[in-house]
Order: sequence, then structure tokens, then C-alpha cells
Amino acid sequence: MADKKGYYSAPLKSKVRPQMQIGPYQLNNQLIVAPMAGVTDQAFRNLCLRYGAALAVSEMLSSNPDVWDTDKSRQRMTHSGEEGLRSVQIAGADPELMAQAARFNVEQGAHIIDINMGCPAKKVNKKLAGSALMQNPDLVKSILQAVVNAVEVPVTLKIRTGWDPEHKNGVQIARIAQDCGIVALAVHGRTRQCMYKGDAEYDTIKAIKQNISIPVIANGDIGSPEKARFVLDYTGADALMIGRGAQGRPWIFREIQHYLDTGNKLAPIDVAQQRQVMLEHLSKLYDLYGEYMGSRFARKHMGWYLNQEDQRQFRADFNRLETAAEQYSLVECYFDELVQN
Repeated sequence: MADKKGYYSAPLKSKVRPQMQIGPYQLNNQLIVAPMAGVTDQAFRNLCLRYGAALAVSEMLSSNPDVWDTDKSRQRMTHSGEEGLRSVQIAGADPELMAQAARFNVEQGAHIIDINMGCPAKKVNKKLAGSALMQNPDLVKSILQAVVNAVEVPVTLKIRTGWDPEHKNGVQIARIAQDCGIVALAVHGRTRQCMYKGDAEYDTIKAIKQNISIPVIANGDIGSPEKARFVLDYTGADALMIGRGAQGRPWIFREIQHYLDTGNKLAPIDVAQQRQVMLEHLSKLYDLYGEYMGSRFARKHMGWYLNQEDQRQFRADFNRLETAAEQYSLVECYFDELVQN
């Protein structure tokens, strides 16, 4: 039976589906980490992969070569120590620059190039990139053709359902993508105007799946095993892309996969495991960014791990700390007290 949000609260047996394929690459399950600027860095991607994701897409990289030599871009282009397939997302509005960015990232080790036409951020859209491109199907076609022709690796695309609720052209863009040689399409179930407000809708994703033959990846508001099963069954999608649902919960992929496989919920992660994950995440952030910037990125991630009302004081205390040693110590103390109580 469906609840008031429209998805099932009781286990339902999922249909048997073939494994997800992206070009020559066969993924070991249907679960993909969504690219999120400032979030899906190498530290976060590797954790999600270790806890059950089959693929993790990198943070968005600008196609403007003038910014490639910045610290931020160099960190995003680093693949040393990367676990699994390397899928790199690029963003821009100029077909030749996008083609150049695709070639450059393949030279840096990308196995898959993903094109961003789904980001709703104003700073991206004002440059007519991201989801703003959905207003111009001819430009979409030019960009997709340029990128696909520029590289030998598979090219994927991420879109929204349209520019605004009155102009949902996701099916049109999906057909263009397939015709241009895109090998898989991820669709976020909101328009650009909706940003992240309201509930994601899956009717458009279902319609897209019915109108193209390449794999479709459903994205938006997938934060539980039950919701994951519903979205797969309702849309007929080949895979799921999970973003905000994994923030502070990289183990959500393991939980979802267990539910899809068995119809039963996995026992919640215990205190010892959560402590281990958080401390490992801290260590990887310091390794990636250095202590000064790593401690600042850590504030965001640790806040997601411990975002309950009764943990407000921990977050406030953690956000005042400046060094790795202090942050480690506070996390250790937090869990020591948790165990004692």
C-alpha cells in the first residue's frame, strides 16, 4: 500500500533487472553517487564506494581552461588514490570548450565523461550552463555532439525535467541525447525553477524511460531503501543516483542494496561503525586538502553526520575548532560519552 507521499512502506518484491551498463563498463549494482559541488570530493566518493555505491561521479569541473590551474580545480582533477571507475563531470555552454575539457580530463585519467545540464545554481545558470541549457535544444545538441566526438570514452548526461513546471522538455532532451551518442542519462525529478523545493516527481522520469532505449538513472529525494525500491519500480529506471541522501550517511548505499536484494531492512549502523567512518572521513579530508582547509570542509561533513537536535552543541563546538588534533579529539570524546551513556 502506498503512503501519502506515494511510495510503499511495506516491502515489495522488485523485478529482476539486468546489471547497469555504461558503455563497456558493467556496474556491480544500480546505485550511483550524484555529483555535488563542494561535497563529492575524492574523500567522500571513496567512502560511498566502500559502502556499496557502484559508481561515484566527481564534482562539476568548469570547461573554462583559465580556471584549471587553481587549487580547487587541481584537487578536483586529482585521481591518484581513486577507487573504482573515474567519472568526471564537466560544465559549460561552449561546444568547443566542452570538447576540450572532455579531452583534457580523459588525459588526466577519466574513464567516463559526464555532462552537467542539471545544476540549478544561479552562478552556473547565468553563464547559460547547467540546467539553463535545457532552454536551448539546438545548443544542447551541439554540445553533446562536440563532446561525444572529442573522446573515445563513454559520455553520459545529467538533466532536470525541464526549465520550469510549464516547460518540461525532458523527453525532448533525452531523445536528442540518445541521437547524439550519449550512453546513459541521469534525470533529477525537478525543474530548474523548483531548485530543491517541494517533492521530486517521477512521472517525467518514467516518460523519458519509455521514450529512449539508453539506460536512465533516476535522481531526486531518494533517502531510504523503501523510496529507492519505489522509484525503481515506478519509473522503470535502470539505476538510481543518490545525492543529499548520502550526506552524512555514506552507508545508505549498503542499506539500499540489502533491501533491494532481500526485501528486508539492514540493521542500523552501530556506534562503533559510525565512529570509524567519521574518523576515517576526517583523515581523508586532511590528506586531500591539508589541515587548514581540511578542517573547514570537515565542519560541513561532520554536521551532516550529527544533524539531530540533541547534537546541536557538538556541531557548535566542532565548528569553532581550528586544528585536526582538536577535531579528532572532540569526535573521540563525543563517542566515548555516547558509549558510557
